Amino acid sequence: MSRRQPSRRELSRWVRSRRGRDEGQVAIEFLGMLPLILLTLVLLWQFVLLGYTFTLAGNAADEAVRAATAADPGAREGACEAAGLEKLPDAWGGTVSCGTGGGYVTADVTLRVPVLFPGSIGFPFEVEGHAGAVEEETG
Repeated sequence: MSRRQPSRRELSRWVRSRRGRDEGQVAIEFLGMLPLILLTLVLLWQFVLLGYTFTLAGNAADEAVRAATAADPGAREGACEAAGLEKLPDAWGGTVSCGTGGGYVTADVTLRVPVLFPGSIGFPFEVEGHAGAVEEETG
């Protein structure tokens, strides 16, 4: 018993009836992948904030040391802290500590890494920036 080959008309009718059955498949697949896409974007944004916090801490420490070396020896501490805090955005509140000794001026800046939105909660660890320069003779 051999099987009869379908005619062209039968084949085209079969194809037309099957064509509309997977409508919306792309939308369903996208909705299934959406949580993974959003999680990836959130993690990338958090890594950007972490890197930016390191950059801010280093730049604030550099600016603090630069201001301290140009100030009079009695006003170094205040100039150092003011210059370091001036370079930080309000959302990244941090601490600046400066020190001198052995002809060397140092500044340490400590910042908290924000979680998703700067100015909101921060991670329990801190990022530190450190800079140093040789004291300038003022006279």
